[in-house]
Amino acid sequence: MRRLPSPDDLLILLTVARLGRFNAVAETLGTTHTTISRRILALDKQLGGRTLERSPHGWELTELGSQAVAAAEAIEGTLGALSGTLARDGDALSGLVRISTPDGFGAEFLAPALVRLQRDSPLLNVELLSATRKASQNRSGVDLEVVVGNLEVAHAEAIFLSNYFLRLYASPEYAQGRGLPATLDDVRQHGFVSYVESALQVAELGHRSTRLPVPRSSFQATSIFAQLEAVRRGAGIGLLPNFMVVGKPGFVAVLPDDFQRQLPIWAVARAESLRSAPVQAVLGAIRTEVKERQDVLAG
Repeated sequence: MRRLPSPDDLLILLTVARLGRFNAVAETLGTTHTTISRRILALDKQLGGRTLERSPHGWELTELGSQAVAAAEAIEGTLGALSGTLARDGDALSGLVRISTPDGFGAEFLAPALVRLQRDSPLLNVELLSATRKASQNRSGVDLEVVVGNLEVAHAEAIFLSNYFLRLYASPEYAQGRGLPATLDDVRQHGFVSYVESALQVAELGHRSTRLPVPRSSFQATSIFAQLEAVRRGAGIGLLPNFMVVGKPGFVAVLPDDFQRQLPIWAVARAESLRSAPVQAVLGAIRTEVKERQDVLAG
């Protein structure tokens, strides 16, 4: 009589299907790349065929792998329900969800949404990774990506979250000391604060894509929080997301009737990740937060 495959190995395969990289799986499960590879090989031997194959997009499931993952998802669901029962609080959400997000949007929207979710689901662990980039064309090592701008995704689903605006801002002290431009062409006489162009994956966030004139000087940073502080301290005019500025002291709008840029923001995930109850709960919490604060995004 043929032995059944190991439930542990099936759950490892499920995590590989979601995260795509053995190193990311090893981090999540607290083990090593070598152990993950060895357990997948053992599962392949037990099932009599390969469960994974390499592609330009990283590890992909074979037909046999998809069947094995379906079994693994059933095991995961049963274990989640059992964990909730043992915790005596009806909480079936447990495990780790890894999310990558631009740092500003992550701080303003994801952090409050996920803190609330964890209050109701104390067995749920969250890792929030700051990354301002396009949707990964390779398996990204996260369960959910939040990305900005136009999308080109493969083997994943994109869920629209909202639009938001980039606008020009300066500090009141800068405006008083240097004056503000009367036209967009006058921007060339000022310092300009934005992302580091050479490190920027999302071109729409940078100065070069605005068609504004080359400024007198620039202050560039990969962190939106550093950009905000630079504008606040008078480094120049900043190209900033409205949701980071609206309703906060220390900023004045610059040429609000002449320039603004609307950008979409998306959640992107693999099908295997979207079938996970914790990932669905995280996505639902983010969408609720965004919906309830549309006035901030449109402000």
